[in-house]
Amino acid sequence: MPGVFICEEIEDLPIREIGGEESDISAESPIGVFDSGLGGLTVAREIMRNLPNERIVYFGDTARVPYGNKSKATIERYSRQIVRFLKTQDIKAVVVACNTATALAIDEVRRTAGIPVIGVIEPGAKMAVKATKNKRIGVIATRATIQAGEYASVIRGLDPEIRVLGQACPMLVPLVEEGWIHDRITDEIILRYLDDLLEHGVDTLILGCTHYPLLRSEIRKLVGGGITLINPAYETAIELGQMLSEQGLRSQTMRSPEEPNPYRFFVSDDAGRFTDFANSILPVDVKTARVVPIEEY
Repeated sequence: MPGVFICEEIEDLPIREIGGEESDISAESPIGVFDSGLGGLTVAREIMRNLPNERIVYFGDTARVPYGNKSKATIERYSRQIVRFLKTQDIKAVVVACNTATALAIDEVRRTAGIPVIGVIEPGAKMAVKATKNKRIGVIATRATIQAGEYASVIRGLDPEIRVLGQACPMLVPLVEEGWIHDRITDEIILRYLDDLLEHGVDTLILGCTHYPLLRSEIRKLVGGGITLINPAYETAIELGQMLSEQGLRSQTMRSPEEPNPYRFFVSDDAGRFTDFANSILPVDVKTARVVPIEEY
C-alpha cells in the first residue's frame, strides 16, 4: 500500500541501562509517546498522519492497564518509570497520550523529563472553547479523568462562562478493544451515556479518552450534525508540531518509505494482543512490539 511503512522486527534493538550515557537530541530524534495501553495509538496515528517526517517510539503499559482506577501517586510513579525508559531511546519530546495520566501526572512528567512534554487535555480543551457557540461543553472520559476535573479546569481558565458537563463512560474502552465498534449494543450504551449531556444542550463534545476517536463515526451518527465532536488526539498532533517548531526540534528531513523502523513499539506485557490492535488502526504494518520490564526503571 503506497505510503505505508513496515516496522521491522525489533527484538535485537538495544535498551540502554538506566544511567547510561545519553546522546544529544536533535530534530531527527524520535518522539516518545506513552499510554496506559492501547488507546494512545490513536494519538500516534494522528502524529503519523500530520507529522509524517517524525519518528516515534511508543510505549503501552499493557501490564498495568487500566490507569483509571489507580491513585495519583501510582500514576505519577508509572509515568516516571515510562519516561525514564523512553529517554534511553534518545527521544526529543514526550507525548502523554493518555487522558488519565495527563490529568493526574502531567506536572510530574514536566518536572522530571528534562525535554518538552505535551499532554492530550489542553489541546482538546482549547479547541472545544473555540468551537462552542452556546458555552455548553460535554466531556466523555474515564471515571478518573472526569473526577480529576482537568478538562473543566482548563476550559474555565480560558472562558469562565462556559459550563462543562462530564460523563464517565467506563464500558466504552472494553467494547472498542473487543472490536465491537459498529455494533447495536455499543450504540445503545453510547446513547445511555450521552442522554444527560444531550438533555443539557451541549453543542460541543470532547472525546476525552484516547479510545473514543475510534467511535467517532458511531457517535456522530447518534448525535447528529448539530454537535461538534472534538478529537484531542488530532489536536495534540497539531499542537505537538507547533511546539517542536518553536523549540527548533521539528524534523525537516523527508523520510523514504524504505527507511527501516521509523516507528518502534514497546509494551509491558502481551505484545501479541498489542500488535493485533495496532494493525487494526494504524497506517503501518506493526510486525512486533518488544516487552520491557518497566518496573526496573
